[in-house]
Amino acid sequence: MTEIIGVRFKSGGKQYYFDPRGQQVEEGCGVVVETSRGLEFGTCAQGNTMVEDEAVVQPLRPMVRIATQRDLDTVARNREKEKTAFTICQDKIAAHGLDMKLVEVEYSFEGNKILFFFTSEGRVDFRALVKDLAGVFHARIELRQIGVRDEAKMLGGLGICGRPLCCASFLDEFLPVSIKMAKTQNLSLNPTKISGTCGRLMCCLKYEQGAYEDAAKRMPKNESFVETPEGVGTVSQVNLLKETVTVRLEEQPDSPKCFHNCEICVVRNGKGKRPEGYVAPPPEELAKLRKVTPAEEPRTLTESLNASLADLGVSAPAAEEEPASRRRSRNRRRKSAGAQAEPPAQEQQAKPATQRQPKGEERPKPAEQAKAEGGQAPGEKPAEKKRPRRRYHRKPKGERPQEQSQ
Repeated sequence: MTEIIGVRFKSGGKQYYFDPRGQQVEEGCGVVVETSRGLEFGTCAQGNTMVEDEAVVQPLRPMVRIATQRDLDTVARNREKEKTAFTICQDKIAAHGLDMKLVEVEYSFEGNKILFFFTSEGRVDFRALVKDLAGVFHARIELRQIGVRDEAKMLGGLGICGRPLCCASFLDEFLPVSIKMAKTQNLSLNPTKISGTCGRLMCCLKYEQGAYEDAAKRMPKNESFVETPEGVGTVSQVNLLKETVTVRLEEQPDSPKCFHNCEICVVRNGKGKRPEGYVAPPPEELAKLRKVTPAEEPRTLTESLNASLADLGVSAPAAEEEPASRRRSRNRRRKSAGAQAEPPAQEQQAKPATQRQPKGEERPKPAEQAKAEGGQAPGEKPAEKKRPRRRYHRKPKGERPQEQSQ
């Protein structure tokens, strides 16, 4: 087992794991850790936790110390320097006439490296810009081009739902989103309605995709030929959330009606011609396709049979309550291996009651009584006479009978 802590360097950023070196770190506490870029300041997002050795990528970088007040002052000064560097870099970009948009500036904890994040539609030759910035800040300069989704994650904002952007609040990494998800969820394909602040498809399309795909397997497709309680028709619209379909009936094509998925019977799934030789069932059989809601669905087999009898107009027989002793004995017989089935209650009642023996006398067993009378016990096979076993005496090897001389 390995002890780790989880550290985030930015709000809503990815969580990285470090070795606490035996120190107890509380969640939300500032820490200074060693990274590939040197010493960095971060916030503890997960306290001391023991995990399996295979779940950790070795070597695990160590935590240097818990942040002190001096470290917090250094971070505050770096934030002030970032604002100044942002303004200077924007002026240099305008002076060089580069087609790039500056997004964010990040100072390293030690102040010896500055990262400039920018977006651009194409490749940009910024070698002259790097030389000018290095002469101004006297530090190592790095310009990094990012995408529009990363830009939205850094800047933050509010989505069309009124809540903070998912990428800036809790998403650690971006998930692939396609236009097929919008089609599956029957959303408008208008780009302005399904696009986020970044201009790409909204990340929330991925959240419910699994539920829609599962519902689509149970529902018929558009233009399917189905049978309904009111007749046969063609599906014109499918609502996956409510699991309902709108059907244009052949008898009433101008007034489509809505049915639940359990009320229809699919004859042809998808587009196509009407099945050859198909004859619509009579209205009496179609009327049996009624909607069964979870509240109306029978819970047991007995209730299901009673519901079927009620549909046929037959009253179900009243069930007699079984004695508790009989239920217990039946459970014992079920648990024991090779037990025989219990005879019906009517047969048990039809058996004549045997005469009870007096308390003091011992009732002889049928097998013992039959043997005492010299007869055969009931159910016992007749005894077979044993044949005497013949014994053959083998003569020793080498000994032969001597011939008699005449």
